[in-house]
Amino acid sequence: MTIEYNVLEVEVDLNAIRHNYRLLCQKGSKVYGVVKADAYGHGLIEVARALEEEGADTFAVGIVSEGMLLRKSGCSKRIISMLGPLNEEDCFNAAQNGIIPFVGEFEQLEMLSAVVSAQGRKVEVCLKFDTGMSRLGFNTSELDELIGWLRRHPEVCPVLASSHLATSDDPAYEGYMSEQAETFSNILQRLADAGHELEASLANSAGILVHDQVHYSAQRGGIALYGSNPLLGTAWSELGSDLKPAMQVRTKIASVRKLRKGQAISYGCTYIAEKDMTVAIVCAGYADAFSRGLSNRGQVCIHGKRARILGRVCMQLCIVDVSHIENVKFGDTAYLLGGKGEGRISAEDLAAWWQTITYEVFCLLGMNPRTYKK
Repeated sequence: MTIEYNVLEVEVDLNAIRHNYRLLCQKGSKVYGVVKADAYGHGLIEVARALEEEGADTFAVGIVSEGMLLRKSGCSKRIISMLGPLNEEDCFNAAQNGIIPFVGEFEQLEMLSAVVSAQGRKVEVCLKFDTGMSRLGFNTSELDELIGWLRRHPEVCPVLASSHLATSDDPAYEGYMSEQAETFSNILQRLADAGHELEASLANSAGILVHDQVHYSAQRGGIALYGSNPLLGTAWSELGSDLKPAMQVRTKIASVRKLRKGQAISYGCTYIAEKDMTVAIVCAGYADAFSRGLSNRGQVCIHGKRARILGRVCMQLCIVDVSHIENVKFGDTAYLLGGKGEGRISAEDLAAWWQTITYEVFCLLGMNPRTYKK
């Protein structure tokens, strides 16, 4: 769902996403395109089509209904649902549309079995295992029970196995990641001994870029596809330095005005001018998913230069200091993300001011209307 009542414009560079996918493929072997959550705010269908043109043959969505949207758009490639079925409708739709759901609970298996048996059909699944994330998935103590269940229910056909790394982007926890990989390898061997030779996926973006030992037969390209370096700030940072940002977000300036020394601005008078200033009123606020948490801390890019936010971010407006920027006027463009010159705003910059991560920046700002560079 996009926000239709504002002037923000999200521009997505599909060529950058293609570049990033090629880079991940050079590091990995069989890279899934992770397009869950509307492709991290970049656009599910458009991103999937661009990746398919680059040779991607497997797409990972979040919920089953997102997989249905992708299938109905004309995508004939393999689609996997990482959250799997949450109700009987999900089970029916997954089987009906050839979407492979992750399953990590016996309740999910029982629900799937009942639905597909009533249809007189079978369903392919990805078995999800908890190897250290402590979030979703079967644990090793349940493996014998799982193997027995699968033997009794041939209508549920495992074709993939997956787990999720918790610390692949942190050199200080490399040992923890290795322990997860060892646990996953043991699970795969026990499954193989029981007759289930499965395509296996453990590596996420950081895993692809750094850790060859966890690549297994397939990998999941997520945040790196969209140009955010998951290794930034670590000793491994250089390994993601060739990624290209794919999203820019811009809006318009509604007014330029003078602010006198001692004058307060915006709600709550949280900023009082220390000198005479020129300020620009920018059309962006928390209704546009531009967080109120950026009040008195964030910046935007205008005419290639940084302009800091003064006072509280409002519902559809924020105020920035343009005293040092020449010729700013009504109707000019302000970049919330991206821009040109030394003032360019990176996703990492914005996430730091926002006190969050780039994933959230993309997902929230991506709710605004989008255009595409192809």
